[in-house]
Amino acid sequence: MNIGVLGGDGYCGWATALYLSSKGHAVSIVDNYIRRQWDHELGAQTLTPIRPLAERLRIWQKLTGKQIELFVGDVTDYDFLSSAIEATQPDAVIHFAEQRSAPYSMIDRKHAVSTQVNNVVGTLNLLFAIRDLQPDCHLVKLGTMGEYGTPNIDIEEGYIEIEHEGRRDVVPFPKQPGSFYHLSKVHDSHNMMFACKIWKLRATDLNQGVVYGTVTNEVDLDDGLINRFDYDDVFGTVLNRFCVQAAIDHPLTVYGRGGQTRGFLDIRDTVRCVELACLNPSTPGECRVYNQFTEQFSVAELARMVQVAGKKMGLKVEIDHLPDPRVEAEEHYYNAKHSKLVDLGLQPHLLSDSLLDSLMNIAVKYRDRADSSLMLPKVSWREPHSYRKERSSQSEAAVISMTHAK
Repeated sequence: MNIGVLGGDGYCGWATALYLSSKGHAVSIVDNYIRRQWDHELGAQTLTPIRPLAERLRIWQKLTGKQIELFVGDVTDYDFLSSAIEATQPDAVIHFAEQRSAPYSMIDRKHAVSTQVNNVVGTLNLLFAIRDLQPDCHLVKLGTMGEYGTPNIDIEEGYIEIEHEGRRDVVPFPKQPGSFYHLSKVHDSHNMMFACKIWKLRATDLNQGVVYGTVTNEVDLDDGLINRFDYDDVFGTVLNRFCVQAAIDHPLTVYGRGGQTRGFLDIRDTVRCVELACLNPSTPGECRVYNQFTEQFSVAELARMVQVAGKKMGLKVEIDHLPDPRVEAEEHYYNAKHSKLVDLGLQPHLLSDSLLDSLMNIAVKYRDRADSSLMLPKVSWREPHSYRKERSSQSEAAVISMTHAK
């Protein structure tokens, strides 16, 4: 297949692009490097030392003989995006090109607005570009389980059949997003459903759980292909974050009681789920939804698992319960269905002791790159403020000073 990966320089996008290329698909990447810019803004860096994208692609081609075409630009620029779609004429487009952090979207008004503009406008542009230039193209869009919230009923895969006052219908599952980021994903879902309905486009909305890990078979071929390993308080996902905290002897930061329960999956399952969606496209006019995760854990359960794994390695791992900076239930019912991707052939990598040991080993290997000041949460849902802006301004001032000193 001819597949475009939007946001191919990011955490999920990079692993997916390499995986699909290794499987013989013709892959192109669209990216504007904004994920790297956010690191500079936040004064953070990935735990693992990642190379520039062009260099990564050269290494991949040298190792495998497979070329991945690169288009540098912004999906919110319709002229650029449409030109990339026209040039590649993809059979499928995988859309990862979004701001993915709930804390980032809650820093202040500016970050809430930029998150929604980037995510909603980019997706709208893509829908119009597909309609106008490649109407049979299958859109595979990365959504989030966070669209659903934590309802006191079982979560279905996208739609639910209800009975109300003697009448029955199938409707989209109720949305209870927990941040301006999650809200942007809800807007995306509604726009996709509407576009499929009126233009007969075909789309798959992958409501993904929390991803952990950094290694895939392709990434593991060479140090120059290494993927991101985010651990900071804004972009770090919980299990990756706990592993780094354990590696540097920092108490694991459990928010509140730690009963927050979510779906989780290995990044190796992320790339396989995307391929399964591409190989089994939806029909024209259909916007289907898959819940993309393999297991459910509470935050407290993950902390205890990391504590056990760390102690086996001789690490002193303590657990701290901090005031929850988010507005969320700290104990709740959670049972989400996730059978459709398994029905298509997904064979999950479950979170075993050996896999957790592998994550810990990566965290220990690169722990000298970890910044302990990024461990405590600084973004509050209740009191949004601009501390990140101040930090960014200080960083910019330092860069200007260094430039003048040359």
